[in-house]
Amino acid sequence: MPRHHTIDYIEFAVRDLGEAKRFYGDAFGWAFNNYGPTYAGIRGGEGEVGGMEETDALRTGGPLVILYSSDLEASLEAVRAAGGTITTEPFGFPGGRRFHFTDPSGNELAVWTEA
Repeated sequence: MPRHHTIDYIEFAVRDLGEAKRFYGDAFGWAFNNYGPTYAGIRGGEGEVGGMEETDALRTGGPLVILYSSDLEASLEAVRAAGGTITTEPFGFPGGRRFHFTDPSGNELAVWTEA
C-alpha cells in the first residue's frame, strides 16, 4: 500500500540491464524481479521499490537517489569493487557522512550514514 508523501518507486534507465543487475547485486545485495529482456523490478521490503529499463535513451539529471548505509566505508568499497565510479569521496555534513558515485550506465547516486 503506498504511503502518503513517501517515495514509492525509483526507475533507472540503464545501458545494459544484465550489467546493471550485476552491479547493484554485487554492490548492495539487491534482488530483482525479471519482466522480460529490457526491464527488471528492484525488490525491497514487502514489494518492489523501483525498476531498471534497458534503453539507448538515457536520461540525465533528475532526482538524486540517496541510499542509507550502516557501514559507509564497506559500501564505498563495494561500489568500487562492483565497478562503480566514485564522483565525490566521503564528506561530512551535519548529522552524517556521504559519498556520490555513478553506476556503469552513468546514473549518479549517493550513499549516506548517520554521524
